[in-house]
Amino acid sequence: MEELKVTFYLKKNEERADGTVPILGRIRIGKSMVQFSTKVYVIPSLWDVKSGRAVGKSKPAAATNKELDRISLDIHSAYKDLLAKKETVSALEVKNAFQGISSEQETLVSFYGKCNERFYEKVGTNRKVETYKRYGVALNHLKNFIRQKYHVKDMPFQALTPSFVSSFDLYLRADLKMALGTVNNIIGRLRSVIKSALNDGLLRKDPFNGYTFDYPQIVPKFLSEKELEQMMNTPLPKPNLNLVRDVFLFSAFTGIAFSDIRNLTQKNLLKAEDGIWWIHSARRKTGTPFHIPLLDLPLELIAKYRGIAPNGRLFPMLSCSKTNINLKKIASICGIERRVTFHLARHTYASVITLSQGVPLDTVRELMGHRDWRATQIYAHLTNDKVSEDMGRLQERIGNKFELTDNKMAEVVISTPQIKRTKRMKP
Repeated sequence: MEELKVTFYLKKNEERADGTVPILGRIRIGKSMVQFSTKVYVIPSLWDVKSGRAVGKSKPAAATNKELDRISLDIHSAYKDLLAKKETVSALEVKNAFQGISSEQETLVSFYGKCNERFYEKVGTNRKVETYKRYGVALNHLKNFIRQKYHVKDMPFQALTPSFVSSFDLYLRADLKMALGTVNNIIGRLRSVIKSALNDGLLRKDPFNGYTFDYPQIVPKFLSEKELEQMMNTPLPKPNLNLVRDVFLFSAFTGIAFSDIRNLTQKNLLKAEDGIWWIHSARRKTGTPFHIPLLDLPLELIAKYRGIAPNGRLFPMLSCSKTNINLKKIASICGIERRVTFHLARHTYASVITLSQGVPLDTVRELMGHRDWRATQIYAHLTNDKVSEDMGRLQERIGNKFELTDNKMAEVVISTPQIKRTKRMKP
C-alpha cells in the first residue's frame, strides 16, 4: 500500500483586499498527485512553509490550523474508505471522494431506498405492492436502529462490519421482541441490498460473512382428517359462518390461496375431453400459472354459489381479516382446539388431500403453482396415518425375503502388510 501525503501551501499571487491569501492543498499517493482549494485564507506572515501550518497562538492562526487538520483528517478517512473497496487508489479518486464528487460515496440508507424504488418498478408485473410495502417497513426498522445505536441518520458502506449485522439482529430480537421468522425476513431484505452493493462495487468485504440465519423448526400447519371432518359436519348458526366455511373447504380441496379464489370467475373453469372440470389461473403473488382438476366437493360448492357473486366471480368473499375472525369462531364451534387461519386450508390440501393420498411431490408442486419444489416442502407434510399405511404396504411387499438366521457368525481375519482388521461373515 502506497503512503498518502497531504500538504498545504500558499498561493501568494492571489492576495485579497484584507491581505490574506488562499491556502491550497496537495494530495500525493505514489506517483499520482493532485491539487485542490481548501477555501481557507491566511495572512502570509502567519504561515510556516516547513510545517505547512500557521504559527503563533492567535485566534486566526488557531482557527486556520483547526480547519486544515479537519481537512487532512477527512482526506485520510476518504482514502481509507476507498482502500476498503479497491486494491489501489489514485490521488484524484481521493480528492473526488473527499469533495463528495465520487458516486462511490454511496450510503446504506440511501442505497437501500434506491433498491426499494427499483423493486417498485416491477410492481404489477411480477411483484406485489404489498411486498414493496414490507420492504419499506424493513427499511424503517433499519433507520431506527442506526439512529438509536450510532446516533446518525445514515452510514457509509465501509462502516458495515459483521458486528453491525449481528447488532441489528439483536436489536430486532431483544429490543423489538420480534418473532424469528420476522427477524429473518428483515435481515434477509438487508442481505439482498448488501448483495446489490457488492455487485455494484460499493463494498469490498461482505459484512454478512459468518452470519447464519436461525430458522425455526417447521411445524406442520394443516387440519387433520378428523378436524377436517369436524369442520365439514358441524352445523353452524349464521350464514356468514357457512359462507366462510365453504370457501375454506374449497381451498382445502383445491389448494388455491385466498387472494386467488377472490379473483376466480366462470372464465377460469374449463371442461376437458374426459369430462373433468379444471380451473386454469395464475398466482396473484408470483404470476405462476396453475391448473387444478376439480374434485366433487369443490364442484358442489361452485354450483351452490353460482350467480350470487358479482362480476361472474365464483364466490362472494369477505375480507381476509373478517374471514380469519370467523374461522376462529368456526373452530370454537367445531371443537377444534387450536388457531385456525385461512392459510391452513392450503396446507391441508398439500398434506392431507394430496400427498397423504399418494400424489407425488412434483405433482403437488404443479397443482399449487410453485416455481420451486422447496416451497412445496414447506406445505407438504406426511400424516402419521399415511406413514403407517406406507410401512404396512412395504411389509407386504418384502414378505419373508429377509430373514435373520440363528447361525453363529464366523470370524475371519484379513491381513495386509500394513492393516489388520476383523470382518464377520456367515460360514
